[in-house]
Amino acid sequence: MRFCIYNDSAEISKESIQKIEQALDGFVESDVPLAVEFIFVDEAEIQRLNRTLRQTDKVTDVLSFPTLDNIKGKSLRQKDYPFDIDESGNLMIGSIAVCIKRAKQQAEEYGHSFERELHYLLIHGILHCLGYDHMTDEDKAEMREKEENILKKLG
Repeated sequence: MRFCIYNDSAEISKESIQKIEQALDGFVESDVPLAVEFIFVDEAEIQRLNRTLRQTDKVTDVLSFPTLDNIKGKSLRQKDYPFDIDESGNLMIGSIAVCIKRAKQQAEEYGHSFERELHYLLIHGILHCLGYDHMTDEDKAEMREKEENILKKLG
């Protein structure tokens, strides 16, 4: 399985995109490359999205917008999602919006680099697009383990 990340922002380098794609290689069994879109927004926009789509009127760090349902842990086959294949032949799994200001604040709060925080938020969002969640303690532990394994591959 190959991962393709769509990004038109200077907030993340092409090298970081490539590293994330490589770290995700083989994470999901698939006969089609998987694609996700990264969108970087300000505090007002992330709050608007959060309020409109989640009925939570506050700034947050990351929001995920999965396009496929019930795919966690499943093998993804092109024939099962004919209407979700993009013009490049990739299976679109969703979009991820990141609030840059909040990510910078969190990096400072946690004492690590902005790049590390951004990688974490993007991996977190991708896992949501792949069906992972953290609503229960069991789900949270599973998702954290997946995040850490992917982040280790990033170095």
